[in-house]
Amino acid sequence: LTFPLLSVTLLVSFGSSMLYGYNLAVVNSPAVHIKAFYNTTWARRYGHGLAPGPLTLFYSLTVSIFALGGLVGSLLVGLLVERYGRNGALSRSALLILLAGGFMGFSRELGSPEMVIIGRSITGLHSGRCCLGCRAMHGPFLMARSPAHSQGTGEDFIFPMATGSANLRGFLGLVPSVFICLGVFFAQVLGLPELLGEDRFWPLFLSVVVVPASLQLLLLHCFPESPRYLLIERNDVCGTTKALRQFLGTPDVQDVIEEMKEEQRSLSSMEMVSVWQLLRDRSVRWQTLSVAVVNAGMQLSGIDAIWFYTTIIFENAGIPVSQIPYTTVGTGAIEVVMGLIGCFTIEKLGRRPLIITGFCTMGICLAGITVSLLLQTALPWMRYVVVACVIGIIAGFCMGPAGIPFLMTAELFTQSHRPAAYIVGGSLNWLCNFTIGFIFPFLQMSAGAFCYLVFCGICLLVALYIYLVIPETKNKTFMEISHIFA
Repeated sequence: LTFPLLSVTLLVSFGSSMLYGYNLAVVNSPAVHIKAFYNTTWARRYGHGLAPGPLTLFYSLTVSIFALGGLVGSLLVGLLVERYGRNGALSRSALLILLAGGFMGFSRELGSPEMVIIGRSITGLHSGRCCLGCRAMHGPFLMARSPAHSQGTGEDFIFPMATGSANLRGFLGLVPSVFICLGVFFAQVLGLPELLGEDRFWPLFLSVVVVPASLQLLLLHCFPESPRYLLIERNDVCGTTKALRQFLGTPDVQDVIEEMKEEQRSLSSMEMVSVWQLLRDRSVRWQTLSVAVVNAGMQLSGIDAIWFYTTIIFENAGIPVSQIPYTTVGTGAIEVVMGLIGCFTIEKLGRRPLIITGFCTMGICLAGITVSLLLQTALPWMRYVVVACVIGIIAGFCMGPAGIPFLMTAELFTQSHRPAAYIVGGSLNWLCNFTIGFIFPFLQMSAGAFCYLVFCGICLLVALYIYLVIPETKNKTFMEISHIFA
């Protein structure tokens, strides 16, 4: 990987995946302060505060509206990249973050909880557009292998030609997941009482997202546009040549241009499958079902409840309030380490062992939380078992389920089916994210410690499905994978 190619990959991940991770965890530590702000504002407007139920509803909407924005953004990402290119689409998305930061940053000064909710929905819109773009469109903004050369392995859509080999697909596919973990970790660090964890700083804490977005907006102009976009969408041979020379660090790029022209001819003769056609296509029904299962299972595994409501979970476990921020930071650090381990071992161990082990680990630890909470009255030290179980859930998730579902979506389909498959998987991903973010507080109030058994069952069932149905896709072509499914 040349330095310009690596730089633009890291820049896109920094301003996209890391922001997504930050926004997942940023509402965790200031939850008490945000609820107090909502209650105070309501009392000022109507002469009485909010009851616990409506207050929980109001805060759950604040947390989960992020996912609805993400759903809308993920459906628009292809249109934006096709119309504006990589740089144009990312620049417009960065401007959205500046708008969202303004809404959230001035919400308390203007006494408007609505501005917090609007800001959260806009950050979700940005994450849907950019995070899916970072995961699913490495090809469009770096340069992709043609379907003829990649033999349907997935490289033609996601992985940059500069890798030169299919054996880096897994590594590059999990790079965005590492940045998501870093985003979560930074949110946990900034949420410490010594930094932005105090009541007076929570609007600033929410609006810190403008910093990486601004850096991305400034630095994007230092890099040329996507070579693939310049050639295939705009037919700009001169611009493509210049961009390729900068990315690859070599003046001889004619072979690459010819390969991309071959891709252009292939795409012009290829009929892209719609979502409805994908769902009705019996030849790929097991692949489609598998994408639905792993993407929905990833979000229904309970990881969103852990990220969104870590503080509440630790409070219910009896962890002293003063220790919770530091405990949370410790879990975030382990999260980053496990993400890196998964990234560097996926090509050695394969997809199936990592994702099955990850889901099984999560299921066992979720059951462990239930047992620990039930026994904590008799055994006070069980609170530390809860912390260990939370760490196990996060470690299991980052080891495989965090990124492999997106990778599998690419590897199970040819180019004609892949965009529709990403729409199906991405839509389920965001809808399940919204569902968990919205209902978890109410599920916790009604079921108590037993609410984690729901997630435990889902994790174990998804692991069983993967074990029985989904083959190992490492270093296999689409035809080989399709034959195994058949």
